[in-house]
Amino acid sequence: MHGNDLPLITALPFVVLLLVIALAPLVVPGWWHHNRNKALVSLVVAAPILLYLGSAAPELLREKSQEYLSFIVVIGALYVIAGGIHIEGSLAGTPLVNTGVLGLGAVLANLLGTTGASVLLIRPLLRANKGRKRVAHIFVFFIFIVANCGGLLTPIGDPPLLLGYLKGVPFGWTLRLWPQWLMINGALLLIFHFWDRWAFEKVEGDTYEPLRIRGGIEMLVLLAIIATILLAGNTFIILGLAVLGYFVGSDERRAQNAFTFGPIVEVAVLFAAIFATMAPVLEMLNAWAQRPDFGLTTPAHFFWASGALSSVLDNAPTYLAFAASAAGLQGVAPHGAYIGTMALNPEAGRILAAISTGAVFMGANTYIGNAPNFMVKAIAEENEVQMPSFFGFLGYSIGILGPMYIAISLIFFRT
Repeated sequence: MHGNDLPLITALPFVVLLLVIALAPLVVPGWWHHNRNKALVSLVVAAPILLYLGSAAPELLREKSQEYLSFIVVIGALYVIAGGIHIEGSLAGTPLVNTGVLGLGAVLANLLGTTGASVLLIRPLLRANKGRKRVAHIFVFFIFIVANCGGLLTPIGDPPLLLGYLKGVPFGWTLRLWPQWLMINGALLLIFHFWDRWAFEKVEGDTYEPLRIRGGIEMLVLLAIIATILLAGNTFIILGLAVLGYFVGSDERRAQNAFTFGPIVEVAVLFAAIFATMAPVLEMLNAWAQRPDFGLTTPAHFFWASGALSSVLDNAPTYLAFAASAAGLQGVAPHGAYIGTMALNPEAGRILAAISTGAVFMGANTYIGNAPNFMVKAIAEENEVQMPSFFGFLGYSIGILGPMYIAISLIFFRT
């Protein structure tokens, strides 16, 4: 099925779904909190497209179903196993220690995913800074670094990159983005350290216990899952390892981490609808990009466009939308390993690098830009941290991240 043959109305369910995902947490947070309501919305919105593709393009529907299954199994496996790894003890919440934890998170995000690294480190960081009065900035930077910008170097790091890997991008390709990763994370850590030094006040009478990481079985299973992904292993092997890790792992450690299946159920429900409703949109964008009047042509265009949309919509579908557009510029259809085909082409690879960087980094701009952002905010507020409002957080990101985006665009994606 060619994008030019699709009626424009087939894009409407995808637009409606993304608007609901973006606005519902702000407009009806209590109602949207329940996964059954997310499932209801997903089913209602996706049903027309499922019926249409089932009759008009069954092969396209089958391809998207396989992509979804691979994606959700990998994401779910990493989430479940990371939930059984627990950090015991406490740290002194000094500027040096806090900076070290954020730096560690920037590395771990590439091994556990931004969600896994956030789950693992958020509570030790909260315990370390318990008793301090001015701490909101710590968790703002935590969202910037651990929940977003840290995960640029591997497909495991952030869902957009995993989608690229599943569509043919070599596993090690994203390592070439290390200059962008080092620039933004290094700058953020430096700014954070001096900010935290200014805000730091010593808490008298606190005692600190040595840190200990528990969850040896889970860590072995995690290594096996990563090795399987590296070897382009079968989805069922990854699923089997996740099930094994869950039942052999510790219920006690998961309870200490406040582990629940709620977040991964939310991801599974929403992404089922996203994969379905996005199928005709990708075809259309790919076709439109082949027209001479298509507005996006340079890496800088794609960096800012993918980043701007990732700020207000989930960055994974944003990545796919602009990857399909970039493929259209190269005359590549959005099927099979088409993103991998772009990665192996020097010119198209520069555009893909811009899309990857924009989608991952600018997911940090708002609470709704990436899935871990709201999770970190919620956990911090449960522990009596007064986090900024939606627009307050946006002010942080514009003031701190905005100049860095301009510098990255000029240095890496000018032409």
